[in-house]
This record gives sequence, C-alpha cells and structure tokens, in this order.
Amino acid sequence: MAVIIVGGGIGGLSLALALARRGVGSTLIEQAGAIQAVGAGIQLSPNATRLLIGWGLETPITAAAVEPERAEVRDAVSGRLLLTNRLGGYARERWSAPYLTLTRSALQGLLLEAVEASGRVELRLGAQIAAVEVDTPAAVLESGERVVGEALIGCDGLHSVVQAAVVGARSPRFTGQTAWRGLALMGEADPLVQVFTGPRSHFVRYPVGGGLVNMVAVKQASADEVEAWDAAGTREELTAAFADWPDAVRATIAAAERPWRQALYARSPLPCWTKGRATLLGDAAHPMLPFLAQGAAMAIEDADALAGLLAGAADMPAALLDYQDERLARTAKVQRWAERNAALFHLPSPAARTAFAAAAFADGVTGQPAEARLDWLYGYRRDGLSPHPRLRRTLPI
Repeated sequence: MAVIIVGGGIGGLSLALALARRGVGSTLIEQAGAIQAVGAGIQLSPNATRLLIGWGLETPITAAAVEPERAEVRDAVSGRLLLTNRLGGYARERWSAPYLTLTRSALQGLLLEAVEASGRVELRLGAQIAAVEVDTPAAVLESGERVVGEALIGCDGLHSVVQAAVVGARSPRFTGQTAWRGLALMGEADPLVQVFTGPRSHFVRYPVGGGLVNMVAVKQASADEVEAWDAAGTREELTAAFADWPDAVRATIAAAERPWRQALYARSPLPCWTKGRATLLGDAAHPMLPFLAQGAAMAIEDADALAGLLAGAADMPAALLDYQDERLARTAKVQRWAERNAALFHLPSPAARTAFAAAAFADGVTGQPAEARLDWLYGYRRDGLSPHPRLRRTLPI
C-alpha cells in the first residue's frame, strides 16, 4: 500500500509516522523546498502526547519540552485568579500522559527525524500540486508528473487544495480577531500556562524551554487582511494594544522578538470531508481557533485514527468513510469549545468573574475537581475507555 500525503506540517508528518509505525508506506508531497515550522510555541495536551509517546517519541519530546505544573486564568484588570487547572504530575495521573509545552520547530523537527528514520516515507519537497484526482487517486504536479497511490490525504491546511477537490472550494470567514505570536527570551520562567482575560482581548504566555516564553496576544478587530502565519507585526503596535495590562504581559512583550501578526480565519464544521479515495486531516478538515490549544492535538488524533483504519484495509473508500465518521463529531465539538472560549476570554471583567465563579460553584455542587471538565478532551482514547483509574466509565465524545 502507498498513501499520498499532501502537506508537510505537523498533521502530514504525524500521519506519515503513524502509518510507518503500522508498516504502511507513504509519499509526502510538500510545496516548500524544505520542511520548516511556522508559528512559535505549542501546547500538547495528554490526548496528543499519549499518541506521540506511543509512536516512540517519549524520550526526545520530553527532553525538548517543558512540563507545566498548572494552567491559570487571571483577570487582566484586577489580576484576580479566576481558574486553576493542575497539570504536571496530576495530569500524568489523571490522563495517563503529560501536558507539555515546546516550540513548534522542535516538534516538527522530531517528527521529521522519526519519519526519515522509518525508511517508509518518500519526501517530495518543492513539489507544487496543479490538480488532485480523488478516485484514482492521484496528485498531479505542475511538472506534469502524476503521483498515484491507494489513498490521498489532504493535510494542507486552511487553504487546502485537496479540500477544494473533495468538498468544493470554501472561503474561510474572518473571526473578527487579530493575533500576535512570538517568543521572548526571559531566562528562568515559572512552569505554568497563564491566560489573562480582558475586554475584547486576551493574552497567553508559557515557557517552551531554553529560557524562552511563548506569547499569543489576541484582540478583537473589525477588519484585518493579514492572514499569513509569518506576516511581520511590530512590537510597538503590540505594546500599545496591551499598554495597561499586568506586569507579566508587558514584560513578555518587551522581551519578545519581532512578533508575527495574523488575522484569525475559520470555517464552520464540514458535514463531510471524504470523497472516493481522498480525505482530509487537521486544519484542512476542521481548522481550530487557538483558544483551546487543540489544533495540533486534533491533527495528531486524526493521524492515529486514520493510520489505524488504513493499515490492512480491504476496502479503501469504506475505511476513509469510517475515519470521517469516527472523527466528525469530536472535532466539531472541539471547534465549538474553542469558539466558546474566544467569547469567554473577551468578556468585560465583571462578566468574566461571574462566569468563572459560576463554573467553580458548579464544580462544588457536583463534587468534581475543575480538571474533570477536561476529561472528555484530555482523556480521549479511540477505544472509549478512560485512562483515569477512578473514573471507570466510557468517556463521552
């Protein structure tokens, strides 16, 4: 079996590795001349690290990452602590895998190294696709060459060429938000993920190793055409946008390299993403807003599910439909939760305090810790069984 993978980002590399671990070969086509990471830092929750560890990456990924002790949400006006979720050893115990933060370049480099070492993946770099055939299936390159396989998987992001062939071209919508991302050299940083919420804005910071802190700053905007991940922003505009925010926010901005600025675009959940012998994975299927830190995690989950169904499949179109059916409801739910967080993080301070207080009250009524609200997300397994020994129940989608 030979699988064609279009796109060499985290999703495409994850699928190539997951297939290789199951003895399935693939051809990975990437338009860039070299596989390079975009963005700055990344959070990997236990639902993703559990799979990466299963693919043999535990030693290199834990060496490259930071394991935060907790995540906290604070009101940017008063500095008041609104929510704390325990991570560190607690995450390992509750969800049977660590919560890690690291740079995107480190993660992509580890995946690429493992893919190359597998001996089952042909990398076709600098190859621009001119057309996609979903029934053959085949990727037709601008050179005229047809790369043919038994299945074709679009891992080529928000503006997916494969998506246009599978479900028709669909323009993304501007979400009304602009994000700045960057890395700040700050020496030793507390091992925690911090979210500061404020009216129409929020700011995220966390360490990624090597004395670096990743930042994501988001503000609501009526219009913004800057959609590329690598568009340069300026520290001056970011400083002005968060001038009266807490010291930790302003210090991070002051220490940051020139930030990248990006308008946030999204699509509503698709009703389907498979046609013939072609399907979609990651952002090509279900682009995620960055407010639940699950974009990469969902692509990694997709890769594991798809590789499991393709290995030894007797009916390829049926296997691709099974993958779609398995992943549609879960990824749509995660998309909705990310959009919910976007609204929650941008409430005026009194409303935000009320919302988080109500959630804490509900936890008290049920007798569950705050982290229990994340069991459906971080504890997810394809077999439906909870990794948490005290739960002993099937996790909901």
